[in-house]
Amino acid sequence: MDHSAHHAGTTHDDTTHEGHGHVGQTAHHAAHAGASWAMAVKATLHCLTGCAIGEILGMVIGTALMWGNVPTMVLAITLAFLFGYSFTLFAVVRAGLDLKTAIKVALAADTVSIAVMELVDNTIIALTPGAMDAHLSDGLFWSALLGGFAMAFLITTPVNKWMIGRGKGHAVVHAYH
Repeated sequence: MDHSAHHAGTTHDDTTHEGHGHVGQTAHHAAHAGASWAMAVKATLHCLTGCAIGEILGMVIGTALMWGNVPTMVLAITLAFLFGYSFTLFAVVRAGLDLKTAIKVALAADTVSIAVMELVDNTIIALTPGAMDAHLSDGLFWSALLGGFAMAFLITTPVNKWMIGRGKGHAVVHAYH
């Protein structure tokens, strides 16, 4: 079979898969060339929004239930991932993907970004003296949390830029918009 004839009928979606010969490589190089800081900031803000909603909700629930630090943090981190993934999931389902494919896209797009964000944010909170024992009504709680989110944003943005430049992370989502 003529290799060029095989690719003549390919669609835009075919470029998102590695291993499709020069078509996948072209998409990879195009993504690398288009990996701007603006794209990385937008992707990071997208993840930060989901993470912040989930993490704050988890801390409010854990505090309301009078849980200790560890179960509250586990709940907060779990909800941060859940909300972070859900933003991408809803966007790609709205773009026409079936649920199974949308879940795969969300996992591919957001896992590293959310993981880095949560690692940085929770490390900042854990290292801030008194923050782990602060209550929701304490300024220390909110300043540590917001400081953690700010540091997470600063560290995760270059990670997202690097991933988008290699056709990974949020670059996977852009194929469906």
